[in-house]
Amino acid sequence: MESTTSTAASSETRELAPRKSIQKLSESFCAPQYAASLKCLDDSDYDKSKCQDHFEAYKACRKQERELRLKANRKSKRFF
Repeated sequence: MESTTSTAASSETRELAPRKSIQKLSESFCAPQYAASLKCLDDSDYDKSKCQDHFEAYKACRKQERELRLKANRKSKRFF
């Protein structure tokens, strides 16, 4: 019983540091597509079917951004 209490206490006191590689949305080059999709939702009373083009553009941008990030990671010498 004591081991579960000490484990719970240690997990509560332990704080996770934010990852340095996490990018803010405002720093992402997909921010305009994201903003456009939210604006479309606002303008269409949150009818997702009317904003599908905006969603697809944002999804394509995120895919391209991810591929660029992976390519940069492959070139870096941080991986073993």
